[in-house]
Amino acid sequence: MIGYESFDTWWWPYLFIAVAGWLATDIWRWLGVLVGNRLSEESVALTWVRAVATALVAGVIAKLILYPTGALQETPVVIRLIAVAVGFAAFLAARKRIWVGIAVSLAFLIGGQLMLAV
Repeated sequence: MIGYESFDTWWWPYLFIAVAGWLATDIWRWLGVLVGNRLSEESVALTWVRAVATALVAGVIAKLILYPTGALQETPVVIRLIAVAVGFAAFLAARKRIWVGIAVSLAFLIGGQLMLAV
C-alpha cells in the first residue's frame, strides 16, 4: 500500500501540502462561484454567508489582538488596541481604503514596539 511515508524524496512533503491545501480550499471556492452566481445579492443565504465570513474574520483579528503569539505577544495589549483604533480611524478617514488602515495600524504598532525596546 502506498502512503505518505512511502516516498523518500525531499520535495514530497511540500508537494503534498501544496496539493492538499489547494484541494481543501479551491474546491469550495469554485463551488461558491457556481452557486453564488445563481443567488440574489439580497438573498437570505448570501446574507448569512457574508455574516459568517465577517464573524470569522473578526474572530481571527480578535484572537491576534488579545491572544497573540511570537513577537506580538511581547507588545502590551494597550498598544495593540490603540493600533487597531488608529488604523480603523485612518481607514474611515481615507474613504474606506483598506491599505491605509493596515499601513497606519502597522506603523503605530511598529512604533510602539520600537519605543518599548529603547
